[in-house]
Amino acid sequence: MIVKEDFLNKTRGLFGLNLYEARIWTALLSRGVSTAGELSDIGDVPRSRAYDVLESLEKKGFIIMKLGKPIKYLAVDPGQVVEKVKKYVNVQTATKIKKLDEMKGGEVLEELTALHKQGVDFIEPTDLAGAIRGRHNIYTHMESMVKGAKKSVVIMTTSKGVMRKIEALKPEFNRLKKKGVSIRIAAPISKDAENSIKSMGKDAEVRHAEDLSARFCIVDEKDLMFMVMNDEEVHPTYDVGVWVQTPYFASTVQGMFDHQWEKMSPASKMLK
Repeated sequence: MIVKEDFLNKTRGLFGLNLYEARIWTALLSRGVSTAGELSDIGDVPRSRAYDVLESLEKKGFIIMKLGKPIKYLAVDPGQVVEKVKKYVNVQTATKIKKLDEMKGGEVLEELTALHKQGVDFIEPTDLAGAIRGRHNIYTHMESMVKGAKKSVVIMTTSKGVMRKIEALKPEFNRLKKKGVSIRIAAPISKDAENSIKSMGKDAEVRHAEDLSARFCIVDEKDLMFMVMNDEEVHPTYDVGVWVQTPYFASTVQGMFDHQWEKMSPASKMLK
């Protein structure tokens, strides 16, 4: 092989290629023009697979076939390939989104929802809990919780966390505010967060939590997610959140939050 394995893996991920396609394509890029047999040897791909792989790459627009004896293949400029892949991904994404939107109110979604409701009937209260690893996964689950809010959303976070959460959840905050959902956020407010807080307008009420350190989100006093580590001391990959669905515990935590909320100053005062 002419390139390292880690580079091949990156190429596969970025361009949506399988291993043999990545090997043949990079081999052809290094040669400019070549035959299937030569590319098979250079790319360490079985000759029995080389023609299938080259046909696939041609259909995707990565290479051009030159007619003749023997048949040769020409590499397309990588910059042009990037633009082709971008267009393809955009079209595929738009098509996928359209199909998913069409599912709303359809038979498939109704069947899946019915299955879920049936499964929920068998869930023990102790099963409505779980640990979530990785900040990206934590925020994805938090967004799902917030989307389902009917009455209230309460968030306690850090000075950096408030900026991240506003960025991740601002569209949902705006949608929920229009539905009359109360949204309150408490965090140690710094000047760095000024633009983020102002960008929300009146969608959420933000207050300065001085000398308080906690990270949690409560939705409708029944869904609670709390993070178990200091976000300034843990890499995002190793951040951990614990989610529980229990009105008893969630309402208790919110009661303590409400008590502290009355003592907090509006963020606008801290940013003057």
